Amino acid sequence: MEQVTEYVWILYRIYFYMIIVYVLLSWVPNARESFIGDILGKLVEPYLTPFRRIIPAIGGMLDISPIIALFVLQYVVRGILALIGLIVP
Repeated sequence: MEQVTEYVWILYRIYFYMIIVYVLLSWVPNARESFIGDILGKLVEPYLTPFRRIIPAIGGMLDISPIIALFVLQYVVRGILALIGLIVP
């Protein structure tokens, strides 16, 4: 049980930091067009796109959807861990 929980937390942290790095890449000119930016975009954009459709950018420039996406991701992981706790004693 503890190993499964640890693996889920590790995967959560990896994806969390991938989203953070991807957002920070938007502050550097042409960074998203780099090899790393392209890979992160392919992994992170499918998750961020629904949030961007629902939450508009503030003032046309400030996109807060990644922040909301990170909160939702954390609650989903906690829900998965609670379900695992119920299934595996």
